[in-house]
Amino acid sequence: MNEKTVTVKQKYVEDRIREAARTLHRLPEERVQGYFSAWPAIKRDEMEILQMEKQPMRIRPTSNDITEMEEVLFVWLRWLDVDERKLVWQRAERVRWKLICNQLGVGRTKAWEMYKCALGKIAARI
Repeated sequence: MNEKTVTVKQKYVEDRIREAARTLHRLPEERVQGYFSAWPAIKRDEMEILQMEKQPMRIRPTSNDITEMEEVLFVWLRWLDVDERKLVWQRAERVRWKLICNQLGVGRTKAWEMYKCALGKIAARI
């Protein structure tokens, strides 16, 4: 395999891991079962609706998104050791390099090399 193929595979792996992190954040929140409200739904008039704070629109992930997320979480990340897993996942969640370097106790270049090595391990196995 040439270097171009390796970097394309690493980019694919990086994109899939980032998409898995996005999908995980888009899943609905867990709710405790058994609790409910017997109160009727509140009917609001137009002025109340206009004055309400805007709520962010949550786009629910599709079943295909969830399947791909599970593949990344339960298959791909198991090929890495614990520190590499944390590093890759933190980058997927867009944690700043400075915080990652402080956690790992290494410089930015070394952390980046570890990140690329971890992506390469996954790319080699798929």
